[in-house]
Amino acid sequence: MTVRQDQLKNGFRIVSEHMPGLQSAAIGIWVTAGGRHERIEQNGIAHFLEHMAFKGTERRSALQIAEAIEDVGGYINAYTSREVTAYYARVLKDDVALAMDVIGDIVLNPVFDPREIEVERGVILQEIGQAHDTPDDVIFDWLQEQSYRDQPLGRTILGPSERVSAFSREDLSGFVTEHYGPEQMILSAAGAVDHDMLMKLAEEMFGHLQSRKGLIPEIARFTGGEARQVKELEQAHFALALESPGYRDDAIYTAQIYSTALGGGMSSRLFQEVREARGLCYTIFAQTGAYADTGTTTIYAGTSANQVAELATITIDEMKRAAEDMSPEEVARARAQMKAGMLMGLESPSNRAERLARLVQIWGRVPSLEDTVAKIDAVSTEDVRAFAETMAVQAPAALALYGPVADAPTLADLQERRAA
Repeated sequence: MTVRQDQLKNGFRIVSEHMPGLQSAAIGIWVTAGGRHERIEQNGIAHFLEHMAFKGTERRSALQIAEAIEDVGGYINAYTSREVTAYYARVLKDDVALAMDVIGDIVLNPVFDPREIEVERGVILQEIGQAHDTPDDVIFDWLQEQSYRDQPLGRTILGPSERVSAFSREDLSGFVTEHYGPEQMILSAAGAVDHDMLMKLAEEMFGHLQSRKGLIPEIARFTGGEARQVKELEQAHFALALESPGYRDDAIYTAQIYSTALGGGMSSRLFQEVREARGLCYTIFAQTGAYADTGTTTIYAGTSANQVAELATITIDEMKRAAEDMSPEEVARARAQMKAGMLMGLESPSNRAERLARLVQIWGRVPSLEDTVAKIDAVSTEDVRAFAETMAVQAPAALALYGPVADAPTLADLQERRAA
């Protein structure tokens, strides 16, 4: 498999990887314009814009967009994260040019029909309502807000209902003007693709765009804090976040191995101690996520009201114990899980195209898989124990609680336990 990367004169980037033997391809445009690129009055507009891309262009109606891809058996979708908005499709190899044409059309030529804006506004408001009714969704929004208070990175991707209710056609087009320049776009494709053809299509569709520098997002500051909402639910939802490395820091590999060993699978410490040995919960996990300049290691569990204090105490104790006796076998198992998850995922052209786009966004290039695997293998047991010590004692923390949590421990209680 060969990765090829190019750039048009205006800064538009193209990256692709041909995967021999495949009859299909994944292709998309990744735009470095997500939730953290919004001003406070724009909160939710990147996601709103993603929805509107499918509601009609100068050449196609909303139905024609869907039919163009589904008529050839493919699918098309999009998502908004805090750092990117992606528009992508999966099609058979003979339909790559068609998919490119449709994706280019929805990114470059949305009409923002006022009637469609109102229809989609209603859809997004329903989406916000659904998220608020889903405890193990909304608690992570609250945790993010407490981790990065009063910052773009701490705001929800969906945005508050009152802002979504007020966005106008001019607001949408203004965000496009601010953030959808050629230097903010990456065309990424994997599978049965021809790089030279992609280059030709990219030049035809995007070569006319005028180069313009994007707005640099505010540097993130992990603040920490506590959010607690008491509500009559069956379970008390507990989520703890600890400041971790960003994805440009090689320590991210240590952080990911640590969270995998701590709570990343059925053999992990938290799963074995909290669920298997004590039966305190059905779901408990730890994971590490990263952004350009910061990251978080998150622990989540749901339990009964009278057990949340015990669960929180055991969680802190297991974090502290990991700093003392994390074994080489646990580290080796976590490394194997991390590598296997990455390599198995890359058997999918969709996952591979996304990886290419993200690496180009992060590094401006695509490091080899061998380099990434070598960095994972280089993490030692001592590295993980040292990181575990930081997580257990020093790292700034945020806490979110939801449900019957009136008597649940506070963040101050947990900090005292960490310091003991």
